[in-house]
Amino acid sequence: MPTLLLLCLLSVEPAQVADTVVVCPVVLREALAPWVAHRESQGHQLALVSSDGGADEIRDRIRAVADGGQLSHVVLVGDADPSAEYDQRVRDRCVPTFQVRARVNVKWGSEPWIGTDNPYGDLDGDRLPDVAVGRLTADTPGQLQSIVGKILAYEKSTDMRPWRRRVNFVAGVGGFGMLADMMLETAAKKIIRDGVPDAYETTMTYGSWRSPYCPDPRNFHLITQRRLNEGSLFWVYIGHGQRTLLDRVRTPAGTHHILGVRDAQRLNCEAGAPIALLLACYAGAFDDRHDCLAERMLSAPNGPVAVYCGSRVTMPYAMSVMAMGLMDEVFRQRTATLGDVVLHGKRRLVSADEESVNRRRLDALAATLSPAPADLAGEREEHVQLFNLIGDPLLRLRYPQEVAVATAEYGTSGQSLTVSIASPVKGRATVELVCRRDRLTFDPPSRTHFHNDDATLSAMNEVYHRANDSRWTVRSITVGEQPVTLDLDIPATAHGLSHVRVYVEGRDAFAAGATDVYLRRPPAATASTPAPPAR
Repeated sequence: MPTLLLLCLLSVEPAQVADTVVVCPVVLREALAPWVAHRESQGHQLALVSSDGGADEIRDRIRAVADGGQLSHVVLVGDADPSAEYDQRVRDRCVPTFQVRARVNVKWGSEPWIGTDNPYGDLDGDRLPDVAVGRLTADTPGQLQSIVGKILAYEKSTDMRPWRRRVNFVAGVGGFGMLADMMLETAAKKIIRDGVPDAYETTMTYGSWRSPYCPDPRNFHLITQRRLNEGSLFWVYIGHGQRTLLDRVRTPAGTHHILGVRDAQRLNCEAGAPIALLLACYAGAFDDRHDCLAERMLSAPNGPVAVYCGSRVTMPYAMSVMAMGLMDEVFRQRTATLGDVVLHGKRRLVSADEESVNRRRLDALAATLSPAPADLAGEREEHVQLFNLIGDPLLRLRYPQEVAVATAEYGTSGQSLTVSIASPVKGRATVELVCRRDRLTFDPPSRTHFHNDDATLSAMNEVYHRANDSRWTVRSITVGEQPVTLDLDIPATAHGLSHVRVYVEGRDAFAAGATDVYLRRPPAATASTPAPPAR
């Protein structure tokens, strides 16, 4: 094996130098060797501690390494199968997890105990993580080889195509009642619009047949898989879930499948394997005897490279607050590793210093809808335990360099718009005039009644694809060291709040940028030109 510091339980030296603890059963260590070599080549100092004994004993070993003052990440390798307590063959491939008592989510019908790896990262006993923790939930050396292969391929990829700026959302219907669902949907749209920068492309696949973002419900399952397979930075599911499958799409004519464990092996990401976020109940119940959906997705050779998920009943308010923190860590703080994104996101979830307009709105909404409105702080604290990273906490995230994009404040429908671009990356630039992501480029048909015939259902697909195409105009040019200027045609139908969005695909780097523009009707079409609404 490479220079991994083996059996450092009783050694003083590893505690002085190790920045990463690895807890890996003996039967899985050979399959982990390529990952070890890769991390050591990046300069990480790794310390392997024994996986023998209970979770408390393993945590004590981790804390002993942390005494060296350099520890920042903990990598757990193996399942947390509860049958390990009485079956030695299972125990030989497992690392146990913790069970902490639930206090808030039991009001939503959850079990009284939460399976969680969070205490492994808690060095001072305050229930908050101090170091990043992730688990590679492999049952066999072959599964671990597959997971390691995806991690190394992700970090070594030279594919700079636009999947790197794409975020795909899939959402189910809340089912909390019409008014509550409308309020939650509005809050989710606001978080997505404000949280994801304009330079990024987003898609939405929504399980409400009334929405233009809902395809033919019979195809919902296939399109969900397609959004996973096409490649994206993040693939995010928001909705109800179970241990082995996500919620179903409901229509007056019946229900339709979204995604389950049987689909995992059929995943085939064409470009970058996405990081999956399952903002749902139970889909991350990794401490169950049978593999949960998140585990199956991680072990799939062509599935996501990592999954962040909840192990028991999760709650809309705390998940929304958590999502805002995670988005800020990625898109604004540009945090280096996935584990650190989760670490800082969890600490921000319970911080009294977090304050924003969206946070105040969520607090007000939760006070109306939550079954425990008097204990919102407790709900947030519980989600620190509920959510776990099924994946490598050292996974390095790659961010775009910044393209400077400039244009006029206003554009006029039917005319052209002059755009200036200065890119630090040489390569092929895609320049797009797009409407703001909470708007559409067309007026979708009203869906007040459900018609269960082939023609009507098939027509939903066309509306769905148009709803997810925010582009008014697209041009492709080559950019070099010098700034360039070009003209974009503004269609006669284009109007309202929009952006110019640029993505540059280089040989070994990529860049992105955007700027606002308000598209107004030509003078003959209106008596006056209103000022653009506030963002």
